[in-house]
Amino acid sequence: MRIELTEEQTLLRDTVRRFAEEVVAPRAKEIDASGEFPLDFFRRAGELGLAGVYVPADLGGAGMDMIAYCLAIEEISRVCASSGVILSVNNSLVCDPILRFGNDEQKREFLEPLAAGRKLGCFALTEPGAGSDAAALRTTARRDGDHYVLDGDKVFITNGTHADVAIVFASVAPEKKHRGIAAFLVPTDAPGFSRGHHEYKLGVQASGTTQLYFEAMRVPAAWRLGEEGDGFKIAMSTLDGGRIGIAAQAVGIARGAFEAALAYAKERQQFGRPIADFQAIQFYLADMAMELDAARLLTFKAAWAKDQGKRYSLEAAQAKLFASEMAQKVTNKALQIHGGYGYTREYDVERFFRDARITEIYEGTSEIQKLVISDWILKES
Repeated sequence: MRIELTEEQTLLRDTVRRFAEEVVAPRAKEIDASGEFPLDFFRRAGELGLAGVYVPADLGGAGMDMIAYCLAIEEISRVCASSGVILSVNNSLVCDPILRFGNDEQKREFLEPLAAGRKLGCFALTEPGAGSDAAALRTTARRDGDHYVLDGDKVFITNGTHADVAIVFASVAPEKKHRGIAAFLVPTDAPGFSRGHHEYKLGVQASGTTQLYFEAMRVPAAWRLGEEGDGFKIAMSTLDGGRIGIAAQAVGIARGAFEAALAYAKERQQFGRPIADFQAIQFYLADMAMELDAARLLTFKAAWAKDQGKRYSLEAAQAKLFASEMAQKVTNKALQIHGGYGYTREYDVERFFRDARITEIYEGTSEIQKLVISDWILKES
């Protein structure tokens, strides 16, 4: 695996860093407080190719690789985790499965505008009774001629408040359990679709999380992604890629907190000198820097494996587990370095602290990642 960034990857990283600092960062605190979905940011990110970083250029994307994608998500998440996950979902949970499982017509109709940032997508798998046990979903799709009729509801759907397209997973044969699930490309302006209220959460307040409802919604059979019964396979393989994006988001959140803590430690005076002079603070900073680098390398390893066309479920689970737990530890230490000021909303570290928590939950909890990792270990032993 190559450790050094290519010239193209470095250029992208620097471009996204400027965009993050000049466009995203000034509004990060505001949208965290209000919960306002930053749709204008998404459109501008699309103009830079960030809505479909590794989608080929002839399909509306930037035509880069997964390492570049991770760099982009890290740089955006370093200043605003909500904006980071909005892009992560559109790239890895929406564009990626259409790229891999969609036919030519579906790629023209759905992938091109999504990858170009003209449309926003969401991934509708989770239900009130089907979280980690995704196969227990109860949304149904009944075949009716050249259409399917969707009935059911989804919860905790990132981008759901503003998505133009949803990838919806529904059972076409409940008696077959996970083998009876299909995936559908669903425009949200179709009759029978509705959204719930915006969910106010502990963190990532502006990620547009909501419920989606389908009531006798007719979906053309031509919009089915893959074959009947392929839905569970599509969902699980898509989540593998999504975990790489969340690992990159966790690295970005932690890096933002680390940089803030480092700057504060150099400026904050106690007992007549900067607190950075005290060994306790130095040890905190050393641990934070080391864990950040380790998480980034695991994330790059998973991204590299995906780029090579290898099976990367193990690498993705390791990266997501380690990076999310690292983000929790680093943001906690960053807040501690800030002392009482870190507990106030005047400083960004309290937002980083809140935002980090979700990375251990969505796109597979830490416990699910451990199941994936242990399963691979036992199979290989």
